[in-house]
Amino acid sequence: MPAPPGLVRGTDFLCFNPHGIKRFLGNISFVVLLNLLVKPGWVVLENVVQDRLGHEQFGTFTALLTLATIMAAVSDVGTTQLTTKRLAASPGFFQEYFPTLLPLRLGLGLGFWVATLAVGWGLGYRGHWLLLLAVTAGGLLLTQYILFLRGVLQAHQRFNTDAVLSVLERLLLLALVLALLPVGLSLDRYVGARTVAVGFTFLLLGVLIRRFYGRVALRPQWEHARQVLLESLPLALITLVYGLNERIDMLMLERLVSGKEASYYAAAYRWVDAVMMYLWTVLPLFFARFARATGRPAEQQELLWFGQRVVTVPLLFVVGFGLFRGELLFFQFAHSTPAEVARMTQCLQLLFLNVLVHAFFAIYSTLLTSTDHEKPVSWLVTGSIAVNVGLNFLLMPRYGALAGAANTLLCAVLVSGGYLWLVPRRTGVQPPWSMLLRLALVFGGLCCGWYALLTYAGLPWWLEAGLAGGWLLVLVVGLGVVKLSELQHLRRPPAA
Repeated sequence: MPAPPGLVRGTDFLCFNPHGIKRFLGNISFVVLLNLLVKPGWVVLENVVQDRLGHEQFGTFTALLTLATIMAAVSDVGTTQLTTKRLAASPGFFQEYFPTLLPLRLGLGLGFWVATLAVGWGLGYRGHWLLLLAVTAGGLLLTQYILFLRGVLQAHQRFNTDAVLSVLERLLLLALVLALLPVGLSLDRYVGARTVAVGFTFLLLGVLIRRFYGRVALRPQWEHARQVLLESLPLALITLVYGLNERIDMLMLERLVSGKEASYYAAAYRWVDAVMMYLWTVLPLFFARFARATGRPAEQQELLWFGQRVVTVPLLFVVGFGLFRGELLFFQFAHSTPAEVARMTQCLQLLFLNVLVHAFFAIYSTLLTSTDHEKPVSWLVTGSIAVNVGLNFLLMPRYGALAGAANTLLCAVLVSGGYLWLVPRRTGVQPPWSMLLRLALVFGGLCCGWYALLTYAGLPWWLEAGLAGGWLLVLVVGLGVVKLSELQHLRRPPAA
């Protein structure tokens, strides 16, 4: 059977031509570099904000933010992923459907903003806390609209422009919060800074979309809206269940236990969110590629085997650092007791194991959802939410934040096992079992080496981490995760 266009048979690496590989790796590298420049600085600064405001107050705000994030994600009703997938396969979708999609998204956003306030009232938030929820929810609805418009850029393979926009809001917020620190930081000012940053980013993206694609006349058609909503419904369910699965713990901690426990969990989850940003930045690139390769399982197979290494390897070192040196990530909490820092570190270690599971298996969800297999994925995640919520009610009152972190890890393992079972049956693409085993051995070897360094070497943490990183590279090459011949293949000039 001949190779699909643009593929070259007979190599161990992804069988695109070297020029295509270099360009795609360049897109990924640029996106990751921008996030590395901005995201860690923001996480450190937000830790400072939490330390200044106090665990109780910040924990309550975290619960509000969690509620607003869940409702904002639901307001998307799957249209962002549907748009990216349809545009990648059919560029004419933009001119035909966007006159309906833009006002549809605006109406959905306003409706869910009202629903967010109603849910907040029902959960017992009143007065100033309800006002903060209204402002926070409005900002997050704009964030969802930004993600929707960025999907247009991703579908048209404008990955570098999308990369800059992915960090712009955080960069602006970083500058605004730094400016507030000397004059006095309050929760109201912090919420206001978040709103200004997202508003500016939204306006800039709107200008760029108009420049790239022209003015879109708003002519909503009920038949188009109905078709979009029907097609996006499975994706909407996935968005809902993923939003609940990842965020529900903080809201339940604040309501069932205390704002402090929610704050401890939030401090740990903030680092998890920063690390997971690598996945949520890289996986949409593969989503667009998988969607473009719909109906070509051989090409999807090569993409999956390539993506397995791109997604997993960088996170192995990060997870190792969190497990062995996680306490160093909370140096900003000068007003917290050693017991509080220890609690946050324990949560971090459990949640970083959750990151490890996602590093291995999140790409399988991306393959399934990009190839019209959203329904079984949504049922998998729905089941995990039911398990998570049930365990939270059972264990959180006794174990607090640690219960939330442990329950999240267990649910990630269950869902990932479902992905592995579904992929070959629904897509015809086989998981790279040998590569998964090698990657597991690499992580096991990294942990053994890091434990030996920590126990017997007595080195400064930065030198210890550097040696562990070097050991990881040795394992990656030595166990055949990346072969020297593959790197040499990439260095060859493109064929004429």
